[in-house]
Amino acid sequence: MKWPLTRSLTWSINISDKINLEAQKIAIKVAEKLEIVGLLAVEMFVTKSGEVLVNEVAPRTHNSGHHTIRANYTSQFDQQLRAILQLPMGNTTAFMPAAMVNILGEPGFEGPAKYIGLEKLLAQKGIFPFLYGKKITKPGRKMGHVSILAESITHLIEKVNFVKENLKVEA
Repeated sequence: MKWPLTRSLTWSINISDKINLEAQKIAIKVAEKLEIVGLLAVEMFVTKSGEVLVNEVAPRTHNSGHHTIRANYTSQFDQQLRAILQLPMGNTTAFMPAAMVNILGEPGFEGPAKYIGLEKLLAQKGIFPFLYGKKITKPGRKMGHVSILAESITHLIEKVNFVKENLKVEA
């Protein structure tokens, strides 16, 4: 069976075609061994020596693919429904380069959440914050994510850095 795969930002920027191919082979092997029906997120890391390691496997929609809602013809959520309902798999091609940045509670802050810099993000084209509605923040707590779209990889990296520099969750 051919598995429809979406490529993440990391695959597009930081690794070679050889490592990308190895990661895809690993993901397909994991899916086949688990006999998965539906969506499977296989989160991986590449060591400094170029070894591809599996970090996490999730047989469901996964936060590393949330940007697909805005960036792909068929999002991970649509794809999951298609698989469960035994409908044809959708086209996972991205419209343009995309990334997802987690919104985490800042170190040293615990209490009622205050989003600092949100208005700067909302003023930008192609930046879409998703807040999870958690009232209390604490260091490292996932409070939401930001999906980011850009016309080029260069602009995408700039926008990712803009989000990381300008959005903070404090108490």
